Amino acid sequence: MKQVIILFGPPGAGKGTQSELLKDKLGYYYFETSKILEETFKREGLNKSFEIEGKTYSIKDEKELWLTGILCSPPFVTQLIKEKIKGLFDQDKSLVIAGSPRTVYEGERVIPFLKDLYKKENIKFVLIELSPEQTIYRNSHRRICELIRHPILYSEETKDLEICPIDGSKLVRREGLDDPETIKIRLNEYKERTLPLVELFEKNEIQVKKINGEQSVADVHKDILEVIK
Repeated sequence: MKQVIILFGPPGAGKGTQSELLKDKLGYYYFETSKILEETFKREGLNKSFEIEGKTYSIKDEKELWLTGILCSPPFVTQLIKEKIKGLFDQDKSLVIAGSPRTVYEGERVIPFLKDLYKKENIKFVLIELSPEQTIYRNSHRRICELIRHPILYSEETKDLEICPIDGSKLVRREGLDDPETIKIRLNEYKERTLPLVELFEKNEIQVKKINGEQSVADVHKDILEVIK
């Protein structure tokens, strides 16, 4: 039975860390919209553009939005997401999705798409809650590895790490994206454009389970496993 687990929460809630843990434990494919965008920006030249619903979306413009913390154009993101999901479904993959869909526009198109492919009863939605103060603190201290871009949450145990404990590559900050001012923009984008999706999932008869994200990584993981049974 193929399944979809969707993890929601503000920047720094630990969606990436928990998705990695679920991927390793369950063998699901970790579907990360931000990584799909990064790969697209690296693969396509700045002069490339996409024609979607009668409008043109350029790689150059979308990358500029992404770097400033503003969400990329929903039609552009939605097309990339649906293409990737369909490809994974055809490969018989179950998914762990972190923070996607990101806007009501995307949700109105991606949720029915997921329901059609995977069926409503096989979609689990988990909201990891985190205060704005913790969001800013965690993101401004967060690092990722250079090789596979594993996120490393900041803590007393990890603050002095220089090498990723998973793949051995150097740990780096995402310059620009994790600066405090950019994080505030990303947090506002989440509140205004992403959080309303919780209601949209409920309208689609997909139950929303809430988790306290200010616990330890282990306790958050334990709670997630409990609610996705």
